Amino acid sequence: MNDVLAVSRKALGTGHPIGKPASVALPIEGMTCASCVSRVERGLRREPGVLSANVSLASEKAAVVYDPAASDPAKLAAAVARAGYCVPELTVDLAVSGMTCASCVGRVEKALRGVPGVTDVAVNLATEQARIRAFGAAETLLPALIEAVRRAGYSARMHSDASERAAADDAAVQRRARGELLRFVTGVILTLPMLIEMAAHLAGAHWRLPPLLALALATPVQFWIGGRFYVAGWKALRAGTGNMDLLVALGTSAAYGFSAVQVFLDRGHAVPLYFEAAAVVIVLVVLGRWLEARAKRGAAAAIRALMALRPERARILRDGVEQEVEVDSVMPGDVAVVRPGERIPVDGVVLSGASDVDESLMTGESRPVAKRPGDKVIGASINGDGLLRIEARAVGADTTLSRIVRLVEGAQASKAPVQRLVDRVSAVFVPIVVGVAVLTFLAWWLAAGDVQAGLLAAVSVLVIACPCALGLATPTAIMAGTGAAARSGILIKDAEALERAHRITTIVFDKTGTLTSGQPCVTSILGVPGVRETDVLQYAATAQQGSEHPLARAVLERARNEGIALRPLESFRALPGRGIEAHVEGRKIVVGTGRLMQECGIDISHIGETSHYIAEAAYTIMYVAVNGAVLGAITAGDTLRPEARSAIERLHGLGIETIMLTGDNRAAAQTIAQALGIPNVVAEVLPDTKAREVARLKQQGRVVAMVGDGINDAPALAAADIGIAMGTGTDIAMQTAGITLMRGDLALVAGAIEVSRATYAKIRQNLFWAFFYNVVGIPVAALGLLSPVVAGAAMAFSSASVVANSLRLRRWHVASERETGA
Repeated sequence: MNDVLAVSRKALGTGHPIGKPASVALPIEGMTCASCVSRVERGLRREPGVLSANVSLASEKAAVVYDPAASDPAKLAAAVARAGYCVPELTVDLAVSGMTCASCVGRVEKALRGVPGVTDVAVNLATEQARIRAFGAAETLLPALIEAVRRAGYSARMHSDASERAAADDAAVQRRARGELLRFVTGVILTLPMLIEMAAHLAGAHWRLPPLLALALATPVQFWIGGRFYVAGWKALRAGTGNMDLLVALGTSAAYGFSAVQVFLDRGHAVPLYFEAAAVVIVLVVLGRWLEARAKRGAAAAIRALMALRPERARILRDGVEQEVEVDSVMPGDVAVVRPGERIPVDGVVLSGASDVDESLMTGESRPVAKRPGDKVIGASINGDGLLRIEARAVGADTTLSRIVRLVEGAQASKAPVQRLVDRVSAVFVPIVVGVAVLTFLAWWLAAGDVQAGLLAAVSVLVIACPCALGLATPTAIMAGTGAAARSGILIKDAEALERAHRITTIVFDKTGTLTSGQPCVTSILGVPGVRETDVLQYAATAQQGSEHPLARAVLERARNEGIALRPLESFRALPGRGIEAHVEGRKIVVGTGRLMQECGIDISHIGETSHYIAEAAYTIMYVAVNGAVLGAITAGDTLRPEARSAIERLHGLGIETIMLTGDNRAAAQTIAQALGIPNVVAEVLPDTKAREVARLKQQGRVVAMVGDGINDAPALAAADIGIAMGTGTDIAMQTAGITLMRGDLALVAGAIEVSRATYAKIRQNLFWAFFYNVVGIPVAALGLLSPVVAGAAMAFSSASVVANSLRLRRWHVASERETGA
């Protein structure tokens, strides 16, 4: 993004530095192949103010970054239209509450106009309704609009009329699908007699349809069912390029036109006719499109599944009374009441109640997670058997679910580096194919003197070479791969991160909070002869009731777990850097470091021999003394994540080298690394030094991934080839990283690499078969060894087979969970 900000208006033709860029996802209608993608991208990039444009054939969307001062979504849509395609404009109705005067109307309108993609806003104070016209994807646009109204100081929800309109739009989609099916069935009925004639001819019979009947059957197939190819092909020609539709239109028109001329010259009985070739190709292409659309819908299933998780209603506690409201009207600070079995409506913190919450569809965690007061909960997760009261912290576009949807959608709309090469090839592919078809016809006509054979060979070349499979090979695999990863709790920011992850050779781990839990806990309790460990723990926990120090919380948690009753605390004094002093039932209790004991004149020599071992093991020792006499000591330390060692072993099994990078002392770091089986340790480094260490590893020719969770890890995450952030960490780490693990499970690190390798393998397979299909098919067709009918069937099903191969990635998460034992 910094590079984008560095672009000057001079480059855009204005001569002034640009402001903050905006981004918008535009749905594109009418694309059929990779050359369509290239044409839309060229049209968008020529638009003044556009900084980048990436178009995905599989998701049928364009992700555009632009300068708002030089362009806007309407101009972008016009650029797409000039390229011969269409960006549908959405109309959204919102019910807005909280407006009291005309100035409120102005404020709401201003807020809505600030949402990228909005072209027109009309707010009615009397009806409390806002009508918005915008370009963009509905699933991301609606939360952004509602959030904009909320930030302006009002609340909004989708208007009931808008809900009905959405249902009507869905019904319209179904009607169009039925229309497509009707065209296909009609095409089959009209083409069937011609196919029977062809089959009879192949069987040696001499039965033929009357030429005029064949013409009558073929004409509606050619111009009604196949009319779309002429429209799209003409738009491509006007834009100075070609696409799949142009190839189909040229090929079928040649076969149909030749046959029609023969009929009108009354030579239909003497000369072979090729109506069936043109008709069958069109019908097969329509079938292929239908199958392809169904397959692409399956590839986008991850987004739909995530959106389906969003609850529509919430039960809010206001003025002591429960009210059921639209979830879009919930504000931060509201208290939501969630009954057993219900979905949690918003991100928040548990105020009261206890329950086990199923977060599997959000984080991939297969087991319910226990929630108690003070614990964070994720919106759209499912409450177990307890009643929870939750304070809303994030609503609308700020919820975890909305962020996940945006991240997955962005990854699916982005373009992998290998896809850019494919697009460049596709841009010149169609003109080359047309040239080959012309040369094929001329060669048969001039060299062999066979016009009819030349015509059939040229038609076969045009039909077999349609580059649709080429355009779908990469994006469908990326869509399926990122969707499968998301279901397992792995969020991949973009296609580039997904593609790059398969080449990782070295993974660098931060220690605290990544390999360890990040929270200290009591590891052992030592008592002097004659003193029980429970007495040492009771005195220490009683004295530390007034402390918020992490070590004090660890001691109190251990006492709670062991059911130890705490005595009343009379006084408490913190001694920063050394410990605490307290009075309980007339006794003076001192808990702290050896230095504090020395200051208080307390002898600890008889338990001091453990200090060296404890320091080596990276533990902290707290001495406990009562009335000037030491009773014992408590050791505490950051514990390893239970899955850490198996995760490291799994990475080693994948052939990946592991390194631990930490600011801790070398002795402590070596102890942790040895326990985990990590052979390489870089200790005592500062945050900026971490980034330099990562850069040094990259200079050695390694492909480096950095795994971290904290703010101090952000520079190293950015410096690595791939940053992997633990989703339990800070937002800045997650924003910097290319991959985010939604739960604190290190097994997902190997899972991220495995899904990347599996996805890249699918991309290679798809591209190989797509290129192989064209490289082999074109010469065979040019030699006259492939009929147009067979070429049409092969072309129609090649796209569906490529997408079906990509969809096999949807099984990945099942295998991953089985392997990890989740």
